[in-house]
Amino acid sequence: MASHFIDYQLFGDQFSTPEMRAVFDERTMLQRWLDVEAALAAAQEELGLIPTGSAAAIARVAKVEALDLDAVRRDVAVTAHPIVPLVRELARLAGDAGRWVHWGATTQDIMDTGMVLQLRAAHTILRRDLVALVLALADLAESHRDTVMAGRTHAQQALPITFGFKVATWTAECVRQVERLDDGAPRLFVGELGGAVGTLAGFGPQGEAVQRRALERLGLGVPPIAWHASRDTIAEFVTLLALIGGTLARIANEVVQLQRSEIMELEEPFAHGKVGSSTMPHKRNPTHAERIVAIGRLLRGLAATALETMVAAHERDMSVGRAEWVLVPEAACLAAATEHWSLVVARGLRVNVGRMKENLGRLGGLLLSEPVMLKLGETLGRNAAHDLVYDAAMAAFDGKGSFRERLLADPRVAAALPGDELDQLLDPAAYTGLAGPFVDRVVREARRLNR
Repeated sequence: MASHFIDYQLFGDQFSTPEMRAVFDERTMLQRWLDVEAALAAAQEELGLIPTGSAAAIARVAKVEALDLDAVRRDVAVTAHPIVPLVRELARLAGDAGRWVHWGATTQDIMDTGMVLQLRAAHTILRRDLVALVLALADLAESHRDTVMAGRTHAQQALPITFGFKVATWTAECVRQVERLDDGAPRLFVGELGGAVGTLAGFGPQGEAVQRRALERLGLGVPPIAWHASRDTIAEFVTLLALIGGTLARIANEVVQLQRSEIMELEEPFAHGKVGSSTMPHKRNPTHAERIVAIGRLLRGLAATALETMVAAHERDMSVGRAEWVLVPEAACLAAATEHWSLVVARGLRVNVGRMKENLGRLGGLLLSEPVMLKLGETLGRNAAHDLVYDAAMAAFDGKGSFRERLLADPRVAAALPGDELDQLLDPAAYTGLAGPFVDRVVREARRLNR
């Protein structure tokens, strides 16, 4: 029975995806360890360090389905060691060639390199889905390039923007996260074969050649020096997943806020049968968006733990490795889930253009106080214009007439600004600045991403 929510049969897909779970399931992890052992043997045979034919014999049985996993589990209980039981089982299956299994390597070499192979697969999935999200958001931004809505600061209506402009800020942030994934890949996809303390002593005079050939067979980079105790690249990756989670949580939180009954400008995908409450049948809750926000919080917590793993003792410290053994798969699975649900929301987001238009008029023109102030400032000076518009706005807030009426009641305004010109200034669609060109710029950049 699954003991972690990611692996729950009923609820696991809320917090991961089947594809990412497969990358980090136990059998896949064991297979990656076996792949490293086979690559090591092949490199050593090529260099004449182990007898001809040994590598092929080892590779033939370095398959997780060939292992007696019950025997390995019993041996783990006795040895309290993750790799020794696997090496024993692999050596048994390889027959005479078994004496050369794991020759000169240390446990962390196999575990670290195996983890990097898993992270490479995870990175491919995460980048693919993030790029898909970027493109979905770019389409959404473009389709609402000129859909005017209220921009808000400090949770209050501020000035008009377009919905496309808002989505373009989401898109640009996601583009930066893709760039960060790409930038980090060369540092992350580096293997580890250093021997007991990282000096390659156990591999003999050809240690560097063994290391290079083995890692090249696995398609991984060669480190300039052992990183047994240097966990910065792993911490960087987990922290990057938290950054991605933070971006997607920001987007999802905006959906939550704009789906409020009092605002109702956005709604996450809804189909008949989706239930918001067990006791209030009318509820249409932003369930997916709330899940994304929750996962973002979990990822930020894991980032803090990842940073803690950077403090390792001496040349190797498995208190770090054992923490990563849990930390890294959980972070990748959560990140995959948040990308998946973000795609669901982006592709099915309902945009209530009518409600956006209605909300633009809620303040009775106060949303356009800035252009009125700036126009009056041309004749009255900025500070005098600010005070005049402020007084009119506060009076309107207090129910002492409309903003327009209060302005025109002031002789300074009447002298400087005819009523028809004031009406033009109070048109939200006329004051969205460069929102449209900014959308165009971001959409172009998003569509340049290498899929």
